[in-house]
Amino acid sequence: MKKLTASILALFLVMGILAACGGQVSKEPASSSGESGAENGGDGYEKATIRLAYNLPQDHHIAVGIEEFAKKVTEKSGGKVNVQVYPAGQLLSDKEMNQSILTGGVEMGVNSSTLWASTVPAMGIFDVPYIFPNYEAAGNALSGEMGNKLKEAMEEKGAKVLFFADYGYAQFVNNVRPLKKPEDFKGLKIRSIGDIPSELIKAYGGSPVFMGGGEVYMALQRNTVDGATSGTTAMVQRKYDEVVKYLTINNYSYLEFILAVNKKYWDNLPEKTQKLIEETASETEQWIREQAKAEDAKTAKELEEKGMEVYVVPESELQVWKDAAKPVYDIFLDQSGDLGKELLDLVETGN
Repeated sequence: MKKLTASILALFLVMGILAACGGQVSKEPASSSGESGAENGGDGYEKATIRLAYNLPQDHHIAVGIEEFAKKVTEKSGGKVNVQVYPAGQLLSDKEMNQSILTGGVEMGVNSSTLWASTVPAMGIFDVPYIFPNYEAAGNALSGEMGNKLKEAMEEKGAKVLFFADYGYAQFVNNVRPLKKPEDFKGLKIRSIGDIPSELIKAYGGSPVFMGGGEVYMALQRNTVDGATSGTTAMVQRKYDEVVKYLTINNYSYLEFILAVNKKYWDNLPEKTQKLIEETASETEQWIREQAKAEDAKTAKELEEKGMEVYVVPESELQVWKDAAKPVYDIFLDQSGDLGKELLDLVETGN
């Protein structure tokens, strides 16, 4: 069975490379004569196989939403639009994902906005410290002009955003001491998740170390790093409580993941298929957004129950953390240019 699975995976990878080299989509028309599926007694959908890769644990709320999205698209099309899901890094790591989407090595993929910021610097807006004070503010921004501008910027690079998947707030953990003020980061090696979070860690006096999500558990266990930043949902699923002592909750950034599709592939899909995918994507986005707040609260409590020492930064002390993070704003603006400034202005005005 393992050999069979490996053979199938290898076949899909070869197909993806051929599709990328040819610049064409790997879809099968309903008939060679160009007749529609409806004319042939079908439901009007052309056959297509769409590979969708993601790197999150399968029980994460975003992963649950992605699996349901794939299932619904496949079922609503009567199986003709077959969305094949490769979960938990089976096909691609988070470091490999974006390039594979952009080149057509995989048709669809899910990755963090933080990692997309290396392609579209303005995506770093979600990592700018403390700009989204609550879940509602983040949701409103994504549903408004800010979200539209980010989608346009992604399309210019060759990827179409199907939806933003709310991950929840990012926090800090470490094994050395409780992080009760920014100065407590001094001298600590902290696993980072991207450029802007790295700048924040440096602003607080720590040393950022970049690594993929699947590497963090062992790095903490072996003291390769002193701590890490992530959402509490992933901390539970990746069993951080087994290898780390202290959790600080300061809601410093609102993490987003993005379901994106190769733009050339998308443009060659039939309009009927595009409509089906977009409608299902919209339903999924809303469901995931509703889960984020509840999952953050639930998993923070679960980590405490499993023995982690949890420190929640009082609202009255947050300004100290914000003041120490000020240099990060300038770095974001330098990296993201005019679009970054537009986005910050939109967030500040609530548009």
